[in-house]
Amino acid sequence: MEKGRILIIDDNRSVLSALELLLEDKFSDIRYLTGPKELPGLLESWDIDVILLDMNFKAGINTGNEGIYWLREVLKYDPDISVVMITAYGDVELAVKAMREGAVDFVLKPWENEKLLATLESALKLRKSRKEVNKLKQEQKSLKSSLGGKAHRTIVGSSPAVTEMMRMVDKVAGTDACVLITGENGTGKDLVANEIHRRSKRRNEVMITVDMGAITETLFESELFGHMKGSFTDAKEDRIGRIEAASGGTLCLDEIGNLSLSLQSKLLNALESMRITRVGSNKSIPVDIRLVCITNRDLDEMVREGLFREDLLYRINTIHVEVPSLRHRKSDIPLLSEFFLKRYSGKYGKPSIKFTADSLDLLSSYEWPGNIRELQHSIEKAVILSEGNFVRPEDLMLKFSAGQIFENPDNTLDDMEKQMIINALRENRGNKSAAAEKLGITRQKLYNRIKRYGLQAL
Repeated sequence: MEKGRILIIDDNRSVLSALELLLEDKFSDIRYLTGPKELPGLLESWDIDVILLDMNFKAGINTGNEGIYWLREVLKYDPDISVVMITAYGDVELAVKAMREGAVDFVLKPWENEKLLATLESALKLRKSRKEVNKLKQEQKSLKSSLGGKAHRTIVGSSPAVTEMMRMVDKVAGTDACVLITGENGTGKDLVANEIHRRSKRRNEVMITVDMGAITETLFESELFGHMKGSFTDAKEDRIGRIEAASGGTLCLDEIGNLSLSLQSKLLNALESMRITRVGSNKSIPVDIRLVCITNRDLDEMVREGLFREDLLYRINTIHVEVPSLRHRKSDIPLLSEFFLKRYSGKYGKPSIKFTADSLDLLSSYEWPGNIRELQHSIEKAVILSEGNFVRPEDLMLKFSAGQIFENPDNTLDDMEKQMIINALRENRGNKSAAAEKLGITRQKLYNRIKRYGLQAL
């Protein structure tokens, strides 16, 4: 029998002596009381697994009321302690009453040793099981808190592309439909997923995000479905998986396009049945999740190439939301830039800092291949590097390629000339003679262009 801690409460010292001899090898710690008055103190100071509690302590009284009273007191303090009642009076009704009150079992004096040991073994196993369940619940609560407790982040923008996207979000958020969110890297697909959850019926529950690209083949089932203690070498305790932890809320599978075909099959089986089985267990557990998936890959093309299961794509793609790239929502760039400037000016202790007009022009003319993430990081660096109360073009440290200057269909000739001058001045650290030489024009012509385009700050 797995060893634990037992407290025996009986006013008959011969009973205590007999139980000590019987149980000394069966429990790691045994303590005794001849009466229950010291019980509250022991509950406070000692982690008790099993209590063997006499029903009666006063001579001539065999109603069992005193035992029932202390049973209630124990369970008030810790309802997971296994209490076994012991009585000399064979009163079945009294024993049933005690079990209705929360006792796990009862034994009669005089007892049969094997039966008593079996009863206490079951009581100890129940206590261990209850403690394990509580531990798992606490882990789940902590997991939900850590994964779902992030502060709400805002989707910034009013461009036609963003307005249309948010119209789709409004339509789908209140349902439990599966949503597939696609878009280039850095466009803010995770923000859209968070917004769908925030506007959903499950908003008071957790949203758990799993980076599918970061999970190895060997750990996939353990991470998503959970595992039982001893199911593999490092499984030192039972652990719930991410799907089970998300039950009742939203499960977001990021980078789902990175899953191998074998893992896609396992995921599809769980999504179809809405049941999971922990590694090392035969018991299937029902789950209730709302599924949101994210990818920057073309899943239709992957299906055609045999790299993604068509049935899984149908399962996750009830509603498709495409997040626009920053170059397709350029009217949002000034608003986004001011948003990030406010964030980082506060973070780095520069609350009065502002963009120069040239800086805003530069931000709007850049193509942003890294999308919003690149814009955010560029402005953070610019705030750090800026001197005085302004973010100037050179603080942004943007690198324009020839393609960005000449192949953008929205650029006019003036736009391209202005950008070439900005690049030349920045590359030569404001040295106008060197910039003019690089551009193949005279210094005076460069001064005229600088004045024309309002680039004096450079």
